[in-house]
Amino acid sequence: MTIQGSVGKVKTEYFTFAEPPKELKLESGQSLGPITLAYETYGTLNKEKNNAILVEHALSGDAHAAGYHDGEEDPGWWDSMIGPGRAFDTDKYFVVCSNVIGGCKGSTGPSSVNPKTGRPYALDFPLITISDMVNAQKHLIDHFGIDKLLCVVGGSMGGMQALQWVASYPERVRSAIPIATALKHSPQQIAFDEVGRQAVMADPEWREGDYYGKGQPEKGLAVARMIGHITYMSDQSMEEKFSRRLKEKNYSFRFKTDFEVEGYLRYRGDSFVKRFDANSYLYITKALDYFDLSGERNKHPGRHIETKFLVIAFKSDWLYPSYQAQEIVKQLKIRHADASYCEIKSTYGHDAFLLETEEQTHLISHFLKKAHKEGR
Repeated sequence: MTIQGSVGKVKTEYFTFAEPPKELKLESGQSLGPITLAYETYGTLNKEKNNAILVEHALSGDAHAAGYHDGEEDPGWWDSMIGPGRAFDTDKYFVVCSNVIGGCKGSTGPSSVNPKTGRPYALDFPLITISDMVNAQKHLIDHFGIDKLLCVVGGSMGGMQALQWVASYPERVRSAIPIATALKHSPQQIAFDEVGRQAVMADPEWREGDYYGKGQPEKGLAVARMIGHITYMSDQSMEEKFSRRLKEKNYSFRFKTDFEVEGYLRYRGDSFVKRFDANSYLYITKALDYFDLSGERNKHPGRHIETKFLVIAFKSDWLYPSYQAQEIVKQLKIRHADASYCEIKSTYGHDAFLLETEEQTHLISHFLKKAHKEGR
């Protein structure tokens, strides 16, 4: 299936690096290698190699950001934003999206085979951070021969990666667009992640992480996803979508899915376990909680930032509320960075970064046009 403006059929590719003894040194002090990154590209890298945009995915995302895979009806997770004439115009830009390390959609993670044992890593996989994810991506960008990215962009965890790219490799990033994200997790955000992790680990089928070949902890992971999905929506969007509508005419007076919202959350949980690994959920949420580029932990607090920023937040987002985006801008301004801030009125909550296509397209296309022109 191809629609106007779509990149059409796409294929996931793989890049392997950090072969022993040149393993990737992690923030924890441990090393990891070899590492495979699953990635997709859209558009063409120009001769000057100055039109590359790195798109970062959120917690449950993957490398498939746009277009269609053979045999699949659904497009990539940000298909409405990537393609000819879209926000990330593939007639102008070369767009790259890779699955993070620790993930389960083609990149090396806890479900991957440990070459030392011939079995899945499970909990032998080292704890990873957002910084480790970015350091791995740098090897992929080097593989393309790209010295400087035109832009790094992402929503939620993707926004954290965009911020980390500038913190780790400021000379490699011309512009950045962190969307619906934060410099660090608040206690409330950490709390939601911990409840999700405990739901997974409380499932007897988790088996201390050693469930491969036996069936993963589906009930625990489904509950974790249900909890998470509530935080992605807003009170208003849930009222508009479900209100108190019943699935049947009357209450069942049993512990069944009486309300439409209950059925929706169960569907979300059940569908998530079919495509995501429970251990990856644990590892990635921990990486989110460890992330901290605030003044206390920033390794380069006084450094002047040359990268241009467009910071986007959404009015109804209570998972990553706008005050956290404003704090990003405040910290950037302290370092004399060129930073613009826009708060979009939306009722979708945190999910707005995936759904509010029109206004984001308007903001991003103008921002990129200027950044690309200045980079020539």
